[in-house]
Amino acid sequence: MEENRTKKRKRRWKISFQRKMQLLSAVFFNGYVAGFAGGKLYTGKSKALCVPVLNCYSCPGALGACPIGSLQAAVGKGGRHFPFYVLGFLMLFGIVLGRLVCGLLCPFGLVQDLLHKIPVPKWKVPKRIDRPARYLKYLVFLVLVIALPAFAVTKSGVSSPYFCKYLCPAGTLGGGIFHMIANPMLRGLAGFLFHWKVGVLAVLLVLSMSVHRPFCRYLCPLGAFYSVFNRFSFYQMHLDRAKCVGCKVCERSCPMGVEVTKNVNSPECIRCGKCRSVCPTGAVSGGFKK
Repeated sequence: MEENRTKKRKRRWKISFQRKMQLLSAVFFNGYVAGFAGGKLYTGKSKALCVPVLNCYSCPGALGACPIGSLQAAVGKGGRHFPFYVLGFLMLFGIVLGRLVCGLLCPFGLVQDLLHKIPVPKWKVPKRIDRPARYLKYLVFLVLVIALPAFAVTKSGVSSPYFCKYLCPAGTLGGGIFHMIANPMLRGLAGFLFHWKVGVLAVLLVLSMSVHRPFCRYLCPLGAFYSVFNRFSFYQMHLDRAKCVGCKVCERSCPMGVEVTKNVNSPECIRCGKCRSVCPTGAVSGGFKK
C-alpha cells in the first residue's frame, strides 16, 4: 500500500517531456535577465532574428523578434518590401514541425496549459460553436496580420501592427504589463487601448482554466499558419489501425479536441503527445518521416 502511494507521488511530480521543452524554450527565448532587472530591452544582434513562436519584441527578456510582429512590419511598409525572410522562416518550421511548434515551444501555450491544471469545473465547448469558431484564427491572420497592414497604410507610408496593437495577449503579458509596473510615467499615460488589451488577456486567462488553450484554438494567427503544414510536415503523428481498439481514450484526453481515430494529423493537432501517452495499446505514435 505504501509502495503504491510512493509511486503515485512520483508520477504526480514527474515533469513530462512536453513540459520540459516548454520551460526550456520559454527560458531560451526570454533569457535576457538584465532586461527584467533594469527594465530595458535587449538590442543585440539576435533581436534581428525571428523566433518560431509568439514572443513579444517588447518583452524585457526577449532575445529574438516575434514572427507575427515582423511579418506585420514588413507587410505594412507600403508594399516596398516583401517579407521573404519571415515567410521563409515560418514555412521552414511549418514544413519540418507543423504545429509541434505550438505544442512544445510556445511560452503562451505553456501559460494556458498550466492554468488549465487549476482544479475548477472544465467546459466542453459544443461542436456547433467550437467548429465554426476555430476558423476565427484564419480570419485573424488574413485580416489583422496581412490585409490591414498591407492596405490601411498611413500618410507616412507605415501601417499600424494591428494584431499586436489590438489583440495579442502574449505581448500584453510579456511586455505591456511589465513595463506599466516598472515605469510610473507609462502608467499615467495608459488609456483605453491598454485597458482593452488587459481585458482580452484577462478573459483568455480565465477561460484557460476551464477550456484548454482557447487562444490557440480560436485566435492565434501563428497556429493558423502552422496548421496548413500539419498534413505534410516532416513530423507526423501515426495511428496503427491494427492495434487500435476504438476505445477513443485518446480523443477524450486530447486538449485540442482532435478526432484522433478519424484524422490523427488534423490541422488542430499541436502534437503534444497526450494521445500517445494514454493509448492502452500503443496504437498512436509520432516522429519524423524517414
